[in-house]
Amino acid sequence: MTAALITATVLGIGGLAYTTVLGFLASAPHQLSRHVTFAIFFTLITLLAHSMTMFYLIGKGKAIREAVTEGGLSDELHLAVARARRPVFSIGTLAMGLTMLAAILGGGVDTDVLPVVVHSMPALASLAANLLAFRAELTALATAADSVTEVNRLLD
Repeated sequence: MTAALITATVLGIGGLAYTTVLGFLASAPHQLSRHVTFAIFFTLITLLAHSMTMFYLIGKGKAIREAVTEGGLSDELHLAVARARRPVFSIGTLAMGLTMLAAILGGGVDTDVLPVVVHSMPALASLAANLLAFRAELTALATAADSVTEVNRLLD
């Protein structure tokens, strides 16, 4: 499951980066259309990947907490996962919010209501936030995997 979450996140963020390049290079209507089509698709992939990772970490943390409680193990195993996943929720929520903001403002640019820079700045900020969220997710997933391994070792 971890590999699928990482793959989906890499696909989403890579697609958003590609879409950003397409947007900056678009000079004809068909190029703009390609930018919009890819942007919608990769925005959905990115949002899905981040939210699935958050739910996975919630479930994994609960499973570790239950195993630690039932096995009479140190609470530190569960607390390590809780500490590692905390930044995922804050940075991940920010990344998802900026990604949605950029997509919504893109609609305003497409209808000539807003200037391009109003869409470009949140788009670039969302790329940076998504990369930071991905880094936090990798740390949290690795910590959860290490905790599961340690709990299993101590229970056997």
